Amino acid sequence: MDFSQDEYRVNPGFGKPRFSKIELRDIVISILVLALAFTLVYASRNNKFIMTAFESVFGTGAGTYIGLFLVCIGLVIISFFLHEMGHKFVAQKKGLWSEYRMFPAGLGLTLILSFAGFLFAAPGAVMISGHMTEETNGKISIAGPVVNIVFAAIGIVGCYALNGDILVVPFYLLATLNASLALFNLIPIPPLDGSKILKWNVMVWIGAIAVAAVEFILLARTGFYYYL
Repeated sequence: MDFSQDEYRVNPGFGKPRFSKIELRDIVISILVLALAFTLVYASRNNKFIMTAFESVFGTGAGTYIGLFLVCIGLVIISFFLHEMGHKFVAQKKGLWSEYRMFPAGLGLTLILSFAGFLFAAPGAVMISGHMTEETNGKISIAGPVVNIVFAAIGIVGCYALNGDILVVPFYLLATLNASLALFNLIPIPPLDGSKILKWNVMVWIGAIAVAAVEFILLARTGFYYYL
């Protein structure tokens, strides 16, 4: 999608951590649409491990879905929004112009597919402008997956600490979503983060994708449960 120069111009404060009105609008819309998509996917797949927990906490009927939607807002903020803000703040620290922009077509497709139980998350991306070296680009790119790796680790610790308790469910959702996002974004295929990280520093890429893979495998091979 094309954006006018007025939408990209940020004055004064170029290169400083800040948000424009357009950026804040795009962030709020992206979070709400993604949260709704996640809610529809979890509900349509009828995952009893997830849905039974929400029914027991929020009650049956509309309460279940309202509770699920609110939790999904939190998950989207932590997993997607903070991933993008990792890119944004590192870029701004380097003196570059950096703002998030939603992709209306991507959000529309995400929402449509969620009705069929498929999750295709393409809400938008951080736009960056200015002179970038290969090293700077690599450091900006690694910031997003690192956010996901950290939150996946927090989720995994929470899962093991609370396994058997109903609170294991939100930690499980946090861990699986962030581990999946980290591993996916580290695939070394343009335009994913992994391609830019690999081009900058092979060892950093190997270390990051190894940690993400271990987190993903650990979650896949461990059984989590709760008692009502």
